[in-house]
Amino acid sequence: MNATLLGIKQRFGIIGNSKELNQALDVAMQVSSTDLSVLITGESGSGKEVFPQIIHQLSSRKHKDYIAVNCGAIPDGTIDSELFGHEKGSFTGATENRKGYFEVADGGTIFLDEVGELPIQTQARLLRVLESGQFIKVGSSKVLKTNVRIVAATNVNIPEAIKKGKFREDLYYRLNTIPITVPSLRARKEDIHLLFKKFAIDMAEKYHMPPLRLEEEAVDLLCNYRWPGNIRQLKNSAEQISILEEERKISAAILQKYLPDSSSRNLPSIYQPASTSTDDGEKLDQEEFKRERELLYKILFDMKKDINELKKLVVDILNDENAATPTQNKALLQKIYSEVQNEGNEIVVSGSGSTSFKHNFDKPNSAHFEETEEIVEESLSLADKEKEFIIKALEKYKGKRKSAAKELGISERTLYRKINEYNINL
Repeated sequence: MNATLLGIKQRFGIIGNSKELNQALDVAMQVSSTDLSVLITGESGSGKEVFPQIIHQLSSRKHKDYIAVNCGAIPDGTIDSELFGHEKGSFTGATENRKGYFEVADGGTIFLDEVGELPIQTQARLLRVLESGQFIKVGSSKVLKTNVRIVAATNVNIPEAIKKGKFREDLYYRLNTIPITVPSLRARKEDIHLLFKKFAIDMAEKYHMPPLRLEEEAVDLLCNYRWPGNIRQLKNSAEQISILEEERKISAAILQKYLPDSSSRNLPSIYQPASTSTDDGEKLDQEEFKRERELLYKILFDMKKDINELKKLVVDILNDENAATPTQNKALLQKIYSEVQNEGNEIVVSGSGSTSFKHNFDKPNSAHFEETEEIVEESLSLADKEKEFIIKALEKYKGKRKSAAKELGISERTLYRKINEYNINL
């Protein structure tokens, strides 16, 4: 590691020696001497906010203002006023003229955090600033000039947002003149233990307590955990353990209590790229699919249970030599089975599935089941069973669909759709 890079890490409190982190820092140092726009991408909590500070402090603009703006935290109705300013009386509540960030930071640097959350109309205004350095206050017709360096950051997949019409493609290319990718914490495993020790030592010094020490197994668990919240989550975990645990030597068992789902981190799961973003409608559809799948599983298990009970009932009835079969049981048998074939003294009853039942009246206790292959339309059977479950649930709760949906384990929206699909009228 060269002396310049080491000095930057010490100056800005950056901990870690991973290759990916060093590459990102090297790009930030190289671009700092220019006025080119920079787009910083990376997962939430990965430490993107330190890079625009490095770029500003190493540039010729370091003696001018540096303003960080969280675009996702400002309401759509006021974001234009915050960035570009407004004239008195331009909207309700505008009781005086106001300078926006682009006017205040003239000659300096503006960091637009979560730039992917900007409304489309604000993106058009920002594009004009990037192209010509010009902007107009809200409620004004006067064109103003500004000389600012724009550094933007986002954890949104911008190309995907462009396809969905949520982000301007021309603005993306203007912002992305110099891209910097900040690695996630799980991509720099060699830095995880160092960061944990730093956070633990900070807590120990602040509250005058002995620092934490991790056992070897705890270190392995720490470094192999996914850390979806990245550095922010790691810091929170170190602070929680420092305050809540009396024991200063932390075992893997103790550490595991502070790592959500750590026991299942290596289990197979459905893969979804981190860069893929879904809108609210798609998330709702996925949730409904999961609920419907759970309902189908429930139906299948209940059907299996019913079939086993029916098999036992038939065996008990036909093996009872001392008592005549009650009429109601005969009717039940006829309802259960779809085909009855008499061959001499042997009765063969074929069910709707792949199981047949045989009983010979000349041989007591001869009732048995045989597995046979038979192609059935399972989807039709499941649909009928599903319809039956829905009707029973609606009858149970006297037509109250919210209660019926809760009983079935599905959403009201799914229940409404199923009622229409099966043409259920109660």
